Amino acid sequence: MSVLSWIILSSLLGGLLSVGAAALFAFSARTSWVSLLISYAVGALLGASFLEVLPHAMTASGDASSSAAIVLAGILVFFVLEKLVIWRHCHIEECEGHEHSYEHDHGRSGMIILVGDTFHNFVDGVLIAAAFMEDVKLGIVTAVAIIAHEIPQEVGDFVILLHSGYSKGKAFAYNLLSSFATLIGGLLAYSALSAAEGVVPVMLAFAAASMIYVAVADLIPGLHKRAELKATVQQVVLISLGILSIAVTHRLVDHFASG
Repeated sequence: MSVLSWIILSSLLGGLLSVGAAALFAFSARTSWVSLLISYAVGALLGASFLEVLPHAMTASGDASSSAAIVLAGILVFFVLEKLVIWRHCHIEECEGHEHSYEHDHGRSGMIILVGDTFHNFVDGVLIAAAFMEDVKLGIVTAVAIIAHEIPQEVGDFVILLHSGYSKGKAFAYNLLSSFATLIGGLLAYSALSAAEGVVPVMLAFAAASMIYVAVADLIPGLHKRAELKATVQQVVLISLGILSIAVTHRLVDHFASG
């Protein structure tokens, strides 16, 4: 299969899987499973960024220092972007901070959620395209990690939309429509990066920064709200499984590619 075919397939499949799984959880009210998904997603994101994406970025650029600097700058950029989103939310409803709760996030309207999710999906498409253009195996691992963290995020979006007055049908339709932004981002990035291949290592470093930031700044703080020993052990096990799944995915892809 061509690189473009991989990008299209991964973008479409990733969107359908994340929205479909999120709808299943949200509509059946199994929100207690969300924390399990978040723990697994943390491991998948950190595993993909440190074991796969960042090493490829350093190898492709030939300069580990510059790649590390781009990751550092990327984390700062994502911090500023999220801060801007928080300020926007606080103009709508009085708030003191940004609480990442998938059950009680009443500071954001359904429309803002859809706009933010569409932009997020577009960026995911760009990152998937950059990874596949560097190496198909890297692209597959990156897509797996992105899908892993998209599912709990989409569950949260569904819950917020339902609380905002959307029907189940409309919430599913709007989230599905938003997921196509991943494909658009992937196709646009493929066209742009094909004309400037030197940008691919930079995009990979930003992809690593994005995964690290989402895991450390957005997901892990929510896990700390459950400090009891049983929950902590559960979280450590699931984070480890997330990391292990990335390593296993890499091995399986290597095996089938060589076979």
